[in-house]
Amino acid sequence: MNVFVGIDIAAKTFDLVIRKNNRSLKVEQFKQTPQGHEKAVKRLQAQSPSLIVMEATGIYYFDLAVALVKAGLPVSVINPKSFHHFATLKLAGSKTDGIDAALLAEYGERMEPRRWTPPSEARLGLRDIGRQINRLTATRTQAKNRLHALQSKQSTMPMLIEDEQDGIETLNKRIERLTQAALVLIAESDTLSLHLTNMCAAKGVGRATALIVLAELCVLPKELKAPQVSRFAGLDVRLTQSGTSINRPARLSKAGNAYLRAALYMPAMCAAQHDPRAKAFSDALVARGKKKIQAQCAIMRKYLTGLWACIKTETPFDSTLLFSEEHIKS
Repeated sequence: MNVFVGIDIAAKTFDLVIRKNNRSLKVEQFKQTPQGHEKAVKRLQAQSPSLIVMEATGIYYFDLAVALVKAGLPVSVINPKSFHHFATLKLAGSKTDGIDAALLAEYGERMEPRRWTPPSEARLGLRDIGRQINRLTATRTQAKNRLHALQSKQSTMPMLIEDEQDGIETLNKRIERLTQAALVLIAESDTLSLHLTNMCAAKGVGRATALIVLAELCVLPKELKAPQVSRFAGLDVRLTQSGTSINRPARLSKAGNAYLRAALYMPAMCAAQHDPRAKAFSDALVARGKKKIQAQCAIMRKYLTGLWACIKTETPFDSTLLFSEEHIKS
């Protein structure tokens, strides 16, 4: 008995429908989190599906697709336009997440789309190393803050200061070891080596930052456009104007890749101080009434666009393509 599965992807959840004997079972919903992915994997492994079908919806499908393939499950990622035409042929008048998931399962049964190939193990490994470096760096920052607090008190026992210093030194060694491992993976690929060099041309982007950003971006499909990558990083602006909240200010969605946001914060701050174009852009936003943190986030978004361009065009980072000359003249 062949089993087909359709998955309809959203930013925070995904709906799953299992199709057996030409009949779709009830909709099951899971969260777009590692824990949610794990639950879905266990559910699907028990069914031994012939094919799992999902749309290439922005970038929200990616982590789930990788998790399913790593678990040994057959996955097909289809073009949304192809699915739209299929739904039209089926005369699907209503459109809900559950209905779409059921139609995706039927699409897999009728159309037999080809299986999806994830990024290479080397690139996925580089991403995992980059994320671990990011986590350890955050832990080291917390340790340094604790050390500063301890050193600010005259009554602090020397043993506590030494213990915190030992912990920081251990973190430094771990970060350096992982960094060297990541650089070895990058050196084995001429393409990744070129990307790393091009990213380091950006003001405020050193090797450590470029490594983390590259680790996240190198696994994304190259056909993604800059706005889609911004949404992937959670740097897109989300408006909330409903009911009485019509004057509520726009905010970053933050429904995306926290590793990229963390990596871009300091480079954007450095650019606002040392890159004339970025500084003029920031000053113009503040003059229009934006807060400094909003201007900072806008530069982060611009920088992400520029770093993504380094990958797509294989050219060095160029801030002249991101910030208008008009801001400098004003």
